[in-house]
Amino acid sequence: MSGASNDLASHVQHARVAVIGGGIAGLVAALECAKVGSRVTVFEASERLGGTIASARIAGADIDVTAEGFPESASAVRALADELGLGETVVSTRVGDTWIAGLPSGAASLPRETLIGIPQNTWDESVRRIIGWSGAWRAYIDRLRPPLTIGRERSLGRLVRSRMGERVLDRMVAPLSLGVYGIHPDEVDVDAAVPGLSAALTRTASLGAAVADLRVGMPADPVLLSIRGGVARLISALEERLANLEVDVRTRQRAASIAAERGRWRVSAQAAGGRSPAAAPPETFDAVIVATPEAESRRMLAPVVPRLGSGSAESTPLELVTLVLESPELDAAVPGDGESTGSRAAAVTVHPVAGTHRASGLLALSRRHPELAEATGGHVLRVSFGTRGQRPATEALDDAEAFALAVAEASAFLGVDSARVRLLGAHRWRAELPRPASAIGRAEVNAAARHAVAGVAGLGVAGAWLAGPGLAQIVLDAREEADRVRRTILWGDAAIG
Repeated sequence: MSGASNDLASHVQHARVAVIGGGIAGLVAALECAKVGSRVTVFEASERLGGTIASARIAGADIDVTAEGFPESASAVRALADELGLGETVVSTRVGDTWIAGLPSGAASLPRETLIGIPQNTWDESVRRIIGWSGAWRAYIDRLRPPLTIGRERSLGRLVRSRMGERVLDRMVAPLSLGVYGIHPDEVDVDAAVPGLSAALTRTASLGAAVADLRVGMPADPVLLSIRGGVARLISALEERLANLEVDVRTRQRAASIAAERGRWRVSAQAAGGRSPAAAPPETFDAVIVATPEAESRRMLAPVVPRLGSGSAESTPLELVTLVLESPELDAAVPGDGESTGSRAAAVTVHPVAGTHRASGLLALSRRHPELAEATGGHVLRVSFGTRGQRPATEALDDAEAFALAVAEASAFLGVDSARVRLLGAHRWRAELPRPASAIGRAEVNAAARHAVAGVAGLGVAGAWLAGPGLAQIVLDAREEADRVRRTILWGDAAIG
């Protein structure tokens, strides 16, 4: 190694890096910096690490109460699991059947030949069952209308409404959009949600044909990956690896502010959670990576990033209630076989038509992960409450009332008699979700924020509000941002403003 290379290696190994936020993004960024020898300090305001990745002990088993898997294509998450020694615990499962609840004719299975709810063939019997004959005739106009040859419709809702009509929008696309993104299709950016759809529409002359075109090569039965024992094992493995790398992880320590000081960074922190938080003496670092929720990130970044802009820190309140239920009617369904039995009790995910249920969706965890049924002796379901514009129905309820409502909604979703359901265990998780990356205008806001931060040496920003809510996006984004910050430490290719 040359003298210059030695100097660079020594520089990065002696650099001090502060990571503000101990969620998955902050922990991955800390790992990327620590494994090249930098001295890393993580500040986390809460008493636990992991942020929105969490598990709980329910009915005698450790169960993921938030993220429970990641796409098969998520190479960054798979690489992280391998690096942490969890590679052999990665397991695959089928995504499973999706049902739409709240339809006039009763709940129905969503055809797999769809893309974010947009049907490939509107005359298919399974589609007609959802939208009816009048809806099918209206959707047929899509085949007769000219393609979008001049300009592009940016709103997914307006695109579907104009091409296929209100019933396809309200009964097929909106339930998935509200369930997946938490926002109505009118607010969803077509190119962000379904890249290539606008171009395929121009090429094929109809929305249905565009869906068919994009579905070529897609698996008929998509695969989801998970970690045996729960995705939350990534957090405990990260915590252990960071300890081995001598990372200074400080929980219940809130970073109050950051400031530029003679080419370095001063971080002021205080104990969190007490009646009178005690401020610690400011510490100096060579670099700072901010990995907190959007509102907190913007609060800290604004004084040191003049071109950050105001953006939008609005969020959607969400409550997830995880249930373990004993039910003879659910027992009668075939668990985890990936085949539709014609019974709602076999559904894996359920999304309601807006305004028809108090809950915003259901995920049957033990259908995807049969080992959970074995571990708990019951059916593990996660019921979600809250979307943009609709506060969670559980918000003002105590735990017992929230659990009772979740049981009632789950029973209604799955078409079982709630009187024959026994609750074996439950857990409640609350969060504020950032405005999704798929929202119209969000890509421009995020790009502006990234560009502004990148212009300041030794400063980085990561997290779901920039990367998107999926585990795959968050992990990949945190790794790339940490690598960029490392380069600024080495080469100084930006100047502290």
